[in-house]
Amino acid sequence: MRGVQTRFLAQVIVAALIGLVGTQAQGQAAGKTPALSAIERRIAAAVDQRNAQALALLERVVNTNSGTMNFEGVRKVGDAFKAELDALGFSTKWVDGAGFKRAGHLVAERNGRGPRILLIGHLDTVFEPRSPFQKFERLTDSTARGPGIIDMKGGDVIIVEALRALKAAGVLDGLSITVVMHGDEEDAGAPLDAARATLTDAAKRSQIALGFEDGSGDPHTAVISRRSAGSWTLKTTGTPGHSSQIFRDDIGAGALYEASRILDGFRTRLGGQQYLTINPGVVLGGSEVKYDTAQSGGTAFGKTNVIAGQAIVSGDIRALSPEQLKQAMETMKEVVAQHLPKTTAELTFDDGYPPMAPTAGNRRLLAVHDSVSRALGFGPVVAVDPQKAGAADVSFAAPYVPMVIDALGLAGWDDHSDKETANLNWLPRLTKRAAVLIYRLGSRESNVPRT
Repeated sequence: MRGVQTRFLAQVIVAALIGLVGTQAQGQAAGKTPALSAIERRIAAAVDQRNAQALALLERVVNTNSGTMNFEGVRKVGDAFKAELDALGFSTKWVDGAGFKRAGHLVAERNGRGPRILLIGHLDTVFEPRSPFQKFERLTDSTARGPGIIDMKGGDVIIVEALRALKAAGVLDGLSITVVMHGDEEDAGAPLDAARATLTDAAKRSQIALGFEDGSGDPHTAVISRRSAGSWTLKTTGTPGHSSQIFRDDIGAGALYEASRILDGFRTRLGGQQYLTINPGVVLGGSEVKYDTAQSGGTAFGKTNVIAGQAIVSGDIRALSPEQLKQAMETMKEVVAQHLPKTTAELTFDDGYPPMAPTAGNRRLLAVHDSVSRALGFGPVVAVDPQKAGAADVSFAAPYVPMVIDALGLAGWDDHSDKETANLNWLPRLTKRAAVLIYRLGSRESNVPRT
């Protein structure tokens, strides 16, 4: 009975929250931007008072290498943020990653009275210890370069500094918040369901999810939908023989023609759908084929006068919604099943990042985010084109949370390169925006007119 009551209460909270968000969105559409309340002005002032400390924290964590496979470094960065969250009164823990062959994840939680808000970050970067790109470097008064500075240690700093501003304003104790910072976003552990179990478990208990990736680099945009990122492998076989006998009734077309037929079928049947992409990235074929999925490569041996007996194709598939992804996979299977003479084909799909569809709840949440930005004087925020939004951890929360938004992290450019640069002027602005957004979403006073 308690489980039923809990689910009913969660449904009531979600319904009330969606109604509140809808009311705010209607007010905004009518040209009414809710002004900052006295509490929200205190929140913003608290961010300004700590900007120097926020920059110092950013520099410290950027200077700690946390390439995904540097487990010790990932834990050190996790320890730095754990200390910050401990000081704010969160109950924190480290989830060991041995079961999915990674360092692990940081989880922090505190219980209040309002809807539970899930804040999502990650601790790792694409820059392993062997990379020459290792240190924070101040370029100008307003910019700095460093490994992971925007993807996404800047976003992690925004999370803790926004929470600190809420604490300083005296409102953090009334909020229900869970923070999950993964240690393997850039190279997810396996099995994937185990590597993301911490996040999905937290999502199932949350009504709102906010992701702090850097997004498109434009702070006037946010992500309300992301395409999936999965992979597939096609294996075909044919009857080996002398090349002069190809297409004979008892010899058939060979493995390479079968693979070619299938790939062209994918193109002709699925190539025109918006937001759907199916890309064959690696093709190997011949008399003997060896392919190593971990290395994304292999070898093939054959001769021009021998019909190929084997072929392997490895590629990826991206879609905007679970329905689009499911339909595409079914169509791919139909194409594969129509074999050329004397050939076989097998298509398998690997677990990947799920899609995050552009739901009505996500759009309502964007409206509140936009309203907060306008109230702070930072201008409007619009949804970014899903073509410009790659896969991210927030997608694992999306199936369970009624309202999700991403790209609330530090703005900049050239992430995943040795020129990764942050616009430091936006650090306090984005921290204020996140803090006020969290307050409006989670506060019991969020439906009171602002003065």
